Amino acid sequence: MSNLHSLALLLQSGDGGSPGAVLGALAFMVVVFVAMWKVFTKAGQPGWALLIPIYNGYVLLKIVGRPGWWLLLFLIPLVNFIIAIVVNFDLARSFGKGAGFALGLTFLSPIFYIILGLGAAEYEGPAAAAA
Repeated sequence: MSNLHSLALLLQSGDGGSPGAVLGALAFMVVVFVAMWKVFTKAGQPGWALLIPIYNGYVLLKIVGRPGWWLLLFLIPLVNFIIAIVVNFDLARSFGKGAGFALGLTFLSPIFYIILGLGAAEYEGPAAAAA
């Protein structure tokens, strides 16, 4: 989501930003969307689910093995940050990655989604359900 915010700020600036910067931001966003689509499909979920705002959170919870009602926890201020970190740790474990990768998903999510989706990582099953 921070990529969308950055692009919006770039487009709202007085001159609209340089065309190269706008095209670069759009290209990066497309790569991130493709990578996230691949994360969903690697986990056996439909990639198009990524495009539907609330449903994509539900599907992500399903991928990591958390109950769907956790989606409501994302609506509670401050609790949502903790839940997001827990889900990132579960997502990393679901793909056989460790705590360092989970921290990368938390703080540099676009880059780490690219690594997860377009890299050699394989889905090992919902980590939260196994724990």
